[in-house]
Amino acid sequence: MTPRRPLVALILGNSLGGVGVASGIAVGALLVASMGGDHLAGAGQALSILGAGVLAVPLANLAARRGRRAALALGYLIAAIGAVTVLVGAWFGWLLVVLAGLIAFGAAQATNLQSRYAASDLAAPGRRATVMSVVLWATTIGSVVGPNLSGPGGRLGRRVLLPELAGPYLFSVAGFVLAGLVIVGLYRGTAAAAPESPAGQAAEPGARVGAVAALRWAATRPVARFGVLLIVVGHAVMVGVMSMTPVHLGHEGHGLGSIGLVISLHIMGMYALSPVVGWLADRFGAMRTALVGLVLLSVTAGLILVAPSSYPVVTAALVVLGVGWSFTMISGSALLARTDSGEMRVPLQGATDALMNYAGAAAALVGGPVLAWLGYGGLAVVAALLILPAGGVGWAARGSRGRETAPPTRRRRRAGGAQPKRPVM
Repeated sequence: MTPRRPLVALILGNSLGGVGVASGIAVGALLVASMGGDHLAGAGQALSILGAGVLAVPLANLAARRGRRAALALGYLIAAIGAVTVLVGAWFGWLLVVLAGLIAFGAAQATNLQSRYAASDLAAPGRRATVMSVVLWATTIGSVVGPNLSGPGGRLGRRVLLPELAGPYLFSVAGFVLAGLVIVGLYRGTAAAAPESPAGQAAEPGARVGAVAALRWAATRPVARFGVLLIVVGHAVMVGVMSMTPVHLGHEGHGLGSIGLVISLHIMGMYALSPVVGWLADRFGAMRTALVGLVLLSVTAGLILVAPSSYPVVTAALVVLGVGWSFTMISGSALLARTDSGEMRVPLQGATDALMNYAGAAAALVGGPVLAWLGYGGLAVVAALLILPAGGVGWAARGSRGRETAPPTRRRRRAGGAQPKRPVM
């Protein structure tokens, strides 16, 4: 049975952290553009994603040494410092300070994502994907509440003599501080447990394994290799298409209200169905739900390619894109959580999140030139080309899943001489 108190702490922490992230992201591009010009508008988001990637590995290493609680609390602290740095830079009109703050601000995204692995440490093997997805779903609250704080944040900023566009970062600071306090106060009882540890119990500290060593280890194991590639490709496709959609719709003559509606529906697609996706992964196997995710991403590319100028079609494509991301993220995370190696598992999770965010940052930066050269339909073709290798690696991994991810109870039965059934992945 999953311990309730630490799970509640993760849900609350992710909700508050999500509010902090969404409050800042809603105005980050506008703040940077107001200080440095429209040509720098995308730099803020790219730097935040880059910061999430840079910090993912150190936070995972800390989780392996000191436990999830220390890593999550430190992540929210770094994010709060980043938000304060943004406020200071905006106060004095120092763009470079704002950009530096946005890098540290990315720690919140890395921490929110790491919390899904903390949730998997709490769960029995057959419920890992479900429990992870519930914690991931909590981000929906922040995604809905955060952008709606832009107006109140701007008014609050003016009252304390801040630029209006910097005001929402006050809510970011509050969200990250409260999230950290929730983790410190409520999260108890687990370290970054190895798969063979009983759910909810602390694992013995493992050997220090670097991110590069973990990725090399995964490269030789088909299921782990597919889990890494699935998460990285799914995130790159999502960020690349999503980040360029507002630009494309603006060129098509749509206003901010219409663009905001598309992005809101996209975010809902990413998180709202997470518990359903997690249940499906536990019930039918993460390999099967991974395939569904890749198909949905391909459908997104097809819809955009067929009718890139149709607002209803683009809206539908962005919703499908969000759901496809949810399938790839949860399925890939479930595969990594079940990987049969205690000392490699946590470093591999951190390395994967780092690669995922690096890929997202690259997609955000490359998406602009691709959109300019090839158009929105051409961007969809590039996204489809990224999906194909992941599908091939997943197909090759089908026959290896039992050896790499056997649940602990089945390993014990094998040791006693009984021949286990192949686990459903």
